[in-house]
Amino acid sequence: MSTLTDTQEKGAAARRVDQLLAHYGESHRNPRNELIHFIAIPLIVLSLLGLLFAIHPAVPYVVIACSLVYYARLSVVFLLSMAALSALMMIAVHAMGSRAAPISATIFIASWIAQFIGHKIEGKKPSFFEDLQYLLVGPLFVLSKLFEKIGMRW
Repeated sequence: MSTLTDTQEKGAAARRVDQLLAHYGESHRNPRNELIHFIAIPLIVLSLLGLLFAIHPAVPYVVIACSLVYYARLSVVFLLSMAALSALMMIAVHAMGSRAAPISATIFIASWIAQFIGHKIEGKKPSFFEDLQYLLVGPLFVLSKLFEKIGMRW
């Protein structure tokens, strides 16, 4: 597995993705907060895509494309994983049809409330309060934990 600790132990310079994940992980150590994030982060991404779709069907695809450029700069594994997950989420958004806006708004609000409850439990502020790029790192944090469990390198 590729983690910041592994990279530091080998004496090599840490990759940017590992640095970002390590910093993000500092405010996500409490198991209840982690669990909340594992549920809420994918739901926030889904709901954000749904809200953007309600504005205009092309908008979420532009946002996905931009985010994939960011992920490509960090890790091919994360790039491919996020591309696949984005495709699945867009299928779900299309399935919402004309109800995409109200469904997505409800999910978005509930998921953010859950996130802030998780951070209250954790006792630490969300990482994106320091740097907005952590809004894009959150999904990678969830994936990294999944990849660790199955022994997959990123």
